[in-house]
Amino acid sequence: MRVGIPRSLLYYKYLPFWKTFLASVGLEVETSPMTNRKILADGVKVAENELCVPVKAFYGHCLALRDRVDALFVPRVVSMEERAYTCPKFLGLPDMIAAVAERLGLPPLLTPHLNQREKPSEFKWQLINFARDEFGIDRLDAVAALESAKLAQRQFQDGLAGGRTPLDLLPQSRLNRPRRRKAAGPSKRIGLLGHPYNIYDGYITQNLIARLEEIGAELVVPEMTDHHALMNAATDVPKQLYWTYEKEIMGAINLWTEKRQVDGVIYVLAFACGPDSLIQVLIEHRARTYNVPLMSLTIDEHSGEAGLVTRIEAFTDMLMRKRREHGNVEAVA
Repeated sequence: MRVGIPRSLLYYKYLPFWKTFLASVGLEVETSPMTNRKILADGVKVAENELCVPVKAFYGHCLALRDRVDALFVPRVVSMEERAYTCPKFLGLPDMIAAVAERLGLPPLLTPHLNQREKPSEFKWQLINFARDEFGIDRLDAVAALESAKLAQRQFQDGLAGGRTPLDLLPQSRLNRPRRRKAAGPSKRIGLLGHPYNIYDGYITQNLIARLEEIGAELVVPEMTDHHALMNAATDVPKQLYWTYEKEIMGAINLWTEKRQVDGVIYVLAFACGPDSLIQVLIEHRARTYNVPLMSLTIDEHSGEAGLVTRIEAFTDMLMRKRREHGNVEAVA
């Protein structure tokens, strides 16, 4: 049986885990191509207008896999930690895709229910029961598959902690390699903030990471910091955030500003994303408080290349002037 994993949304965060688990229970796994003009256009045609661009792209990735796999892997990711939720779009994603599946001729959906809000240990049994109910895998084999998946995810996270990005570690994830130019003087250390499916999808961000690398920027991303450290750093907000991935973003900006780890921050958010729009105010307040330059980039399916390049160049030029006037920031801890 061949199972397709759409190259969108939580692909950039959990692919090693999901791919290893599915392969370990005897399935052949295939991922969709990188986002391109056709994939995004196909997704925009069938998705609701109110959805954010990465979710629209997800529809397109499902269509790209339609004739190549026997089933689509679309998990219902409710919660990845106690007393917190993921974004509402992850809770409803299987229902949204199922609503158009027959009309679009999509293959059957595999939709394991992943919810750790009440008991973290439930995650284990949810996957074991999924393997048993869907594929007839016995408990011992399912546990072995789960342990292999955990190991693959740890190795992935160790690579991120070592200073690499998901684009360096996930297969065929770069839209293109940067044409590196030698930077004049010390490099600019820029914190690139946002959800992985926003900042690592090269097509919907107009190849943002490669463009920053080309102008000599040294990038710092939230995934380079341990998850628990991010969670601890996010606790200084007046009220606890309900969304795990927004807490990771807040933890990153708090660490970067408090320890002076970056010269400036670029925050990438998707138009129509409710949680992103709410924490944007907190991020801007934090940056002002610590006098760290911040540029917000809002993306949607209409984002243009020329305006993005102009804004990036202006922002990095401003960082270099600030660095010359006030001295270097401290090195990354």
